[in-house]
Amino acid sequence: MEFWNHLGMALALALVIEGLGPFLFPGAWRRAFSQMLALREGQLRFIGLLGIAVGLLLLLLLQ
Repeated sequence: MEFWNHLGMALALALVIEGLGPFLFPGAWRRAFSQMLALREGQLRFIGLLGIAVGLLLLLLLQ
């Protein structure tokens, strides 16, 4: 049960962090999102992979 609690808290924190951009900087967020729409699929996948790698590295460092 503790795993699900931690997972829920991690997802909630991710949503809070994701929401900070459009809330605090809506114009910059809109421009960044527009630029992302122009990227090719392979470029978006690389950005996603990079985010996964950085997240995993942070998890390892924080253990």
